[in-house]
Amino acid sequence: MDVQEIRALIEIFERSSLSELVLERGGARLTLRKEGARVYEGFSQGASAPPPSAPPSTVGDGYVIKAPLVGTFYRRPAPTEPPYVEVGDRVEKGDTVCIIEAMKVMNEIKAEHAGIVEKILVEEGKPVEYGQPLMVIRPV
Repeated sequence: MDVQEIRALIEIFERSSLSELVLERGGARLTLRKEGARVYEGFSQGASAPPPSAPPSTVGDGYVIKAPLVGTFYRRPAPTEPPYVEVGDRVEKGDTVCIIEAMKVMNEIKAEHAGIVEKILVEEGKPVEYGQPLMVIRPV
């Protein structure tokens, strides 16, 4: 990411209705967040160690996959393609389970744990908020 690209993202972000945007590319991470007087923070490049991950959210005996950003939820890579997963499908850690589109960028959402898709909580094409539960995966 260069300075011009970051400035363009900030301008687009300011005009949008988004409250937060997290963009990761390679070893760089950019976080834009609106709070009262619009605070922009969090650009780092080449971090020596990844940030510690929070323990997975659970529901009953399953793991919840939550939206990491605000956008539009899609279960399939293209309108004519089959969904990434259906209820009852087995997923492995790292498998793509859905897409969230934000600012015309398709962000693949991956399973953090292996398991069976127990519930899909969002309808195709519906808007999602940051942290909103998308799916429940039952560990195997």
